[in-house]
Amino acid sequence: MTSIQKLIISLSTAAFLSGCALAPGSFMEANEASPELAGQVQFYSINSETIAANSNLANNLPELAENSTFEEERANYDYRVGRGDVLNITVWDHPELTIPAGSMRSAKEAGNWVHNDGTIFYPYVGRIKVEGLKVTEIRDLVAERLSRYIENPQVDVTVAGFLSQRIYVTGEVKQPGVLPVTNVPTSLIEAINASGGLTPESNWENVTLLRNGTEQKINLRRLYQQGDTQQNILLKPNDVLHIARSDDNKVFVLGEVRKPQSYVMGRSGMTLAEALAEAGGLFEQSADASGVFVIRQASPETGRLADVYQLNAKNATALVLAEQFELQQRDIVYVTAAPVARWNRVISQILPSITGLYSLGRFQTDIK
Repeated sequence: MTSIQKLIISLSTAAFLSGCALAPGSFMEANEASPELAGQVQFYSINSETIAANSNLANNLPELAENSTFEEERANYDYRVGRGDVLNITVWDHPELTIPAGSMRSAKEAGNWVHNDGTIFYPYVGRIKVEGLKVTEIRDLVAERLSRYIENPQVDVTVAGFLSQRIYVTGEVKQPGVLPVTNVPTSLIEAINASGGLTPESNWENVTLLRNGTEQKINLRRLYQQGDTQQNILLKPNDVLHIARSDDNKVFVLGEVRKPQSYVMGRSGMTLAEALAEAGGLFEQSADASGVFVIRQASPETGRLADVYQLNAKNATALVLAEQFELQQRDIVYVTAAPVARWNRVISQILPSITGLYSLGRFQTDIK
């Protein structure tokens, strides 16, 4: 036997013995972690207990209860006047003290403008500091000062122009812009509706409220679909409400599927079965149905790198579990290759080399 023939036999034997390790393509074994990742990855089998403990609905389903804080804030809400507002002050039975609006002037145009120093001027009363006061407090203040000149004055104060305070709605709403703060309290839902509602590209689970330099995350899916009224809050002046796009609300389906790529999760979320269906299903010839994995970033408090969930889909009833397993944003669904497919790939890659070496060996033998 020539040295070339011995080399061919050695390569074939090595490839046969280590085909699974050398095979290109996707393969993964549960509990198979490199030493440097030991303790950083936790493996789970997808079953009814895992779904109950780890699915989005099981973890995040709120206890439906009255949002007492919201109701209390709404009941106690009262507008406070700011710079730039326009007040309309009426003293009954004293038309000389009331600036007439006239046929060509609105109450907003004819009212008392709150100046940059937070004051207004009114006859007999003079300058009054009104910034930060409620209209009832301004009414009592004007009546008290007028009582020096008018017996028992009947005073009414209203805000003709709400111009000092605003709420900002940005992102994926149909009409992003500025909403005035008025004497009627504005909730989060009302602000979104006043902005034309959400666009189809909006991410229900990624809404940010910026208030006084701090961010608060709000989940509209829990509010709209699950009735979690804790997500509905009363907005305050200078709040910035931002609804993010769904670009980041993706899952990634890789490995032995027909269309490996990223998929955007809908407003109702996405299950493992839906993700596999979106990807065209498994390759019957090459996929290992027992190796369907969901790789998820672990919570920071666990100290782990990732949580890995494995579904054995060889049994058709496992598809019921796949339909119940809720995916989370940025999950990676990974379908591994069957051992036969991996061996075939090894052979297909080394066969040209083996054939070439064998032909070379025969050529050298013929020369001799």
